[in-house]
Amino acid sequence: MTEQTETVGLGELSALSCQESSSQEIEILTFGCRLNTWESEVIRLHARAQKLNQTVIINTCAVTREAERQAQQAIRRLHRKNPHARIIVTGCAAQINPTRWLNLPGVTYVLGNKEKLEGESWKTTDLTSRVMVSDIMSVQRSEKKTETPLITEFSGRTRAFVQIQQGCDHRCTFCIIPFSRGPSRSVPAGDVVEQIRAFVQSGHREIVLTGVDLTSWGSDLPGQPSLGQLCRRILRLVPELERLRLSSVDPVEIDEEIWNLLEGESRFMPYLHLSLQAGSDLILKRMKRRHLVVDAKRVIMRARHIRPDIGLGADLIAGFPTEDAILFAQTQAFLREMSIPYLHVFPYSERPDTPAVHMPAIPFSERKTRASLLRALGQEAAMRYYTSLLNQPLRVLMETTTQGRSEQFAPVRLNKGEARVGDIITLNPISVESSHIVAERM
Repeated sequence: MTEQTETVGLGELSALSCQESSSQEIEILTFGCRLNTWESEVIRLHARAQKLNQTVIINTCAVTREAERQAQQAIRRLHRKNPHARIIVTGCAAQINPTRWLNLPGVTYVLGNKEKLEGESWKTTDLTSRVMVSDIMSVQRSEKKTETPLITEFSGRTRAFVQIQQGCDHRCTFCIIPFSRGPSRSVPAGDVVEQIRAFVQSGHREIVLTGVDLTSWGSDLPGQPSLGQLCRRILRLVPELERLRLSSVDPVEIDEEIWNLLEGESRFMPYLHLSLQAGSDLILKRMKRRHLVVDAKRVIMRARHIRPDIGLGADLIAGFPTEDAILFAQTQAFLREMSIPYLHVFPYSERPDTPAVHMPAIPFSERKTRASLLRALGQEAAMRYYTSLLNQPLRVLMETTTQGRSEQFAPVRLNKGEARVGDIITLNPISVESSHIVAERM
């Protein structure tokens, strides 16, 4: 399952987000995950090379119906605002159902997930068809290759995302993403290092490794290196990189080298976001997940033993089919016991052609209620966690002149004065508010 955007945390399940390009000539709206955010930067390079003036590009997400609905609303709004603008739709939702998006008002072209990364696709004046969407399963399976153009800047962000992996070979019963992204394939380590060097040279001080199924990186490469080995190599070959962070990981696929880095490498950020989805064994089995509750607890306890200050997050689906009150209570009990501060929760969303669609459904109103209850538990855990950080200095990467993120990914606000965006400064936390830590200069 693909990961969520930074606006709501560092997990794999995707909520809607929207990023607008600052360019007056090319506007890009990005919905969904960090991988989409990365790919939007690739699209930006191609679109600029083709001088696509008066063009709006919508990079869609298919994880939930809400993500699709928001993208459709954005397209209608943009067309009303500027009926003469060229609108190009791409991304996961466009890959799965291109005709649906082509029929929206103002849409000129629809590009698939493979096509959007290829420069030739953006020579729109030469296209013979308004839809360029290939069979991503067969095409990318035969190619076994991931497009990795070099990006030298990451627009409007203090931390840069780097794609290291694409696609997924697993089939969770709720997830449609494997059918929009294709099979799992890895970016070679040398290409990853080259990209990170480029970002560091352009001024980025933190890198976030991203992918659809991050911990599967390396399984299709010679020697089958692990994700932890890649991280170790990055830190060794790019010594000027100050902070390396992982996006979401599967709890049963964290290799020993990752644990070693968490314990002994100061540049490897003390943060893990786990793709959990539920705290009930029966629901996890019906989701076709690869872990049970005991596995999740074991990972959380080991992480806290190694790094007592570690930031922990988790993705959760509320109201999965067949989740009765008893099974939901099991997830609540798990969260109370584990006290995970960064929760990304959303109500279960039916996705076409997935096995979960055929399971007995929970009323949507109940899904929303349960999601609210889980978020409340997350907020309580966050307040406890932020309070626990009050007794130590925090190294904060400033995202605005007054706000940033600590190494543990805790949101921190400067109590007075300003700092330069992109700087890493040491602050003394003095209090906790509802959604962040308040800190002062030391």
